[in-house]
Amino acid sequence: MENDCIKVFAPATVANVACGFDVIGLAMEAPGDEFIMRRSSKPGVTITKVHGANLSTDPAQNVCGVAIQALLQKLGNPDAGIELELFKNITPGSGIGSSAASSAGAVVGANHLLGEPFTRKQLVRFAMEGERLASGAAHADNVAPAILGGFTLVRSYKPLDITSLHTPGELWVTVIHPQIEVKTSDAREILKQKVLMTDAIRQWGNVGALVAGLYQENYELISRALEDVIVEPVRAILIPAFYELKVKCKEAGALGGGISGSGPSVFMLSKGEANARNVAEMMNTVYAPLGVDYKIHVSKINTEGVKISKV
Repeated sequence: MENDCIKVFAPATVANVACGFDVIGLAMEAPGDEFIMRRSSKPGVTITKVHGANLSTDPAQNVCGVAIQALLQKLGNPDAGIELELFKNITPGSGIGSSAASSAGAVVGANHLLGEPFTRKQLVRFAMEGERLASGAAHADNVAPAILGGFTLVRSYKPLDITSLHTPGELWVTVIHPQIEVKTSDAREILKQKVLMTDAIRQWGNVGALVAGLYQENYELISRALEDVIVEPVRAILIPAFYELKVKCKEAGALGGGISGSGPSVFMLSKGEANARNVAEMMNTVYAPLGVDYKIHVSKINTEGVKISKV
């Protein structure tokens, strides 16, 4: 059949984006998980191999299988055969949407092979089931930008209401990933369950300003809005040299940034590639003496999301 074998690229993502805890995310151009996917005569989901990570090939224990199965159930065709091989290029527990990329790529690829029965926005709900398996919570702040591209906002979960936001053309992201693991479930456990009204008001103001700054392409407003007074102060202890990194990166030209997802990755937004690469150099300067292995990624904002090509 036509398109019976496809290649899928599913991007890393930055969730929370400082003030937007659990509601704002953005997609990166790289890194990303890759798949080879095809229709299969064998009913259900078959995961032939996982490269790059020690993950189960049992579809019930792998986010790809769980997400595709949710799609097939909604389609009313649970026995449709989908086969995939996963190349895991985003380290699990990295804070840049590892499980989200796998979940997002799996459902977009499966949807393509099945003739596009669902819109990209509808696919977010299925990918969220992969997130439920990975972290215990079906959150959308990573899978939404991975699938839709650009910046996304989760207005509500009940009902699920997701909207795409404008992406300024000169906005770049630099991410440092210290090679330590911070599990999302652990990072959630240390959060306070109640916040001060004064902190909440300040955070709401920053979320509104960030959205306004994106639409106005007002980089100074974006910079002022990249402040998290609720989650970051609690989670910063999990990341080596976090505050030094923030201060030095802003001195190097970053607009601002914060913890990517639940960490340990730290992101910085910049206007233009030159600033983004200066920030990468500063990240290297701060981290090189620490004795902690790390990776640095410099990327434009990916406005397309998951990409499909023929093999």
